[in-house]
Amino acid sequence: HVQLVESGGGSVQAGGSLRLSCAASGYGYSGYSMGWFRQAPGKQREGVGVITNTGDPNYGDSVRSRSTISRDNAKNTLSLQMNSLKPDDTGTYYCAAVDYGSFCGGSPLAYDDWGQGTPVTVS
Repeated sequence: HVQLVESGGGSVQAGGSLRLSCAASGYGYSGYSMGWFRQAPGKQREGVGVITNTGDPNYGDSVRSRSTISRDNAKNTLSLQMNSLKPDDTGTYYCAAVDYGSFCGGSPLAYDDWGQGTPVTVS
């Protein structure tokens, strides 16, 4: 297991960009698949972007053309770059991990370790 801390959330105007970061601590980060998830009030948590331990990404349909997930295994960090933000992107964004390097699924139920989240508001 790893401990995860998100940062970079805030308030942005529609059409703007935001870069979220996740710092992981503990052993074995380079072997984990990672993901960014979000949850808006009254909605289920959904996958935004996921990435295998070797950097193979996948994205949710609503953000596919606007998002880039990346990782730096040497620094134990995960990032999410989002552009052309929309009000519907508003929510709390969570960093998550699963100790299975080749996993690249978008279901939050598959992920074991979670950060506390960082809020994003798009107006």
